[in-house]
Amino acid sequence: MDLTIFLLNLAGAVFLLLYSTRMVRTGVERALGANLRKVFMATRRSTVLNAFAGMMSAAMLQSSTAVMLLVSGFTAAGVMGVTGALAMVLGADLGTAIAVTFLSLDLSWLIPLLLVGGGVLFLKLEARIAKQAGRIMFGIAFILISLRMIGEATAPLRDSAGLMAVVDYLASDPLTAFIGGAAITFAFHSSVAAVLMFATFCAQGMLPLEAGLPLVLGANAGGGLIGLWLTRNLHIRARRVALGNLTIRLAGALVALLALARFALPVELPGAAPARQLVSFHLLFNAALVVVWLPLMVPLASLTKRLMPDTAAAAAALSRRMPALDRNVLGTPGLALASATRELLHMGEQVEAMLTPVMTYFVSTSEVPAERIAEMEQQVDTAQDDIKLYLAEMNQGELSPEQAGRSIELASVAIGMERIGDIITKDLMRLAADTRKRRLAFSAEGWNELNAIHTRVLANMQLAMNVLVSEDVTSAAQLVREKETIRRMEQDSHDRHLARLARAAPESIATSNIHLDVLRALKEINSRLIYIAYPLLKRHGMLRESRLEKVS
Repeated sequence: MDLTIFLLNLAGAVFLLLYSTRMVRTGVERALGANLRKVFMATRRSTVLNAFAGMMSAAMLQSSTAVMLLVSGFTAAGVMGVTGALAMVLGADLGTAIAVTFLSLDLSWLIPLLLVGGGVLFLKLEARIAKQAGRIMFGIAFILISLRMIGEATAPLRDSAGLMAVVDYLASDPLTAFIGGAAITFAFHSSVAAVLMFATFCAQGMLPLEAGLPLVLGANAGGGLIGLWLTRNLHIRARRVALGNLTIRLAGALVALLALARFALPVELPGAAPARQLVSFHLLFNAALVVVWLPLMVPLASLTKRLMPDTAAAAAALSRRMPALDRNVLGTPGLALASATRELLHMGEQVEAMLTPVMTYFVSTSEVPAERIAEMEQQVDTAQDDIKLYLAEMNQGELSPEQAGRSIELASVAIGMERIGDIITKDLMRLAADTRKRRLAFSAEGWNELNAIHTRVLANMQLAMNVLVSEDVTSAAQLVREKETIRRMEQDSHDRHLARLARAAPESIATSNIHLDVLRALKEINSRLIYIAYPLLKRHGMLRESRLEKVS
């Protein structure tokens, strides 16, 4: 077989696998991301519930790294402890193993059904949940197709003498296989994709179990390295979560590797075929980690604190993040606008990190990290000033009308993001502090209404950032439609609140002003996000000048 054709087929299959797993994760995050955050916060008082929530979330997201990044944000904001976050990530590792077990089954019969169902939901329906459900179905179908492609691409190699020599070496040197598995997983940035690929090689008869097991253990350790790398610039509490997760994975993998080297393999592992045994081993390994480490979350959190102490140097290092505003490209407006967009995206991530946990501050029994929120707001204010000054410098050169218009749009978005930061700190945080100080509690109905709107606004923030970067007209139109959705939800909550007041519900009476102020704040935040879509839709002639009917 021609080497070039083989490498091209294998690379195409691998990249389709990577894209597919990301596609499923994106669909779940867009459809359920805000609800997942709500579940995380609801279970944060029990390590067992933490682990279960992490397991279920990762099984849907097909990524324990995604779960770790979500809970790390809560930990950085101070509304979740390192102990609870570590328990969630521990459960998430088991969740990804469950996802691998499911995807490794012979589901070829399901591919046409997933493609048809995904096509109908994604291409024919307008509802956000339906579209994302279609995206998820497409992603799962593509994963199954990519695994079949990997098998077909590698089938001619089963009788290759060179391959057999490499495989025999890996089987005789578990440490090299372990390191190789970790490196492949880190390069893929997905332990799910790596383990599925190893299982496919095993099913093709290319990879014996003796070499496959160390590769899988390396994949587990590599997954921990991914988290540590992705959180390297985050708050120290987030980095402690990543360090704890790496400690769990690496320690467990090394112990299992030593056991494999010292003791003979059992005659029968769960599952008959070698590929099934490999996947079952991966599942049992992660289940064992949960059983062993879950009772040790408190000492593990203490260990991460000793290894990563709070120091002025660490805080200063975080504050010295290199901005994306490259003044070397100010003379090239296209590149300068791209730099400003990247910095604005980071600004949006900071605002999202402030908004995500804000509702928990109304019910939290621990001290609200006001200093941390104030620090984040200061970073947002600084980013706004930097972006405006950068764009002003760029405008001194020669710009096309389109570039000048885009510059104004980006500056306006920066101002809007800064205003959202002000709303969070000066309005919502003040209202939360007042609620705590007066020891007030919302009615169950009112609290659910506020959380539903907050969840929707968070989802709209993610959509707004996607529109900012992609300038996708369809997504922009979907974002603008959300304005009416939020307006309707706000009006319904307002009317229901007045009805509860009429019934003299004591909780509603005590929290009436706070409830209405939170509604107004969330509605204004959403309006600032919707603005991001207006210029794009206006350029495409999809925006009306007024909602008023013409008066004759």
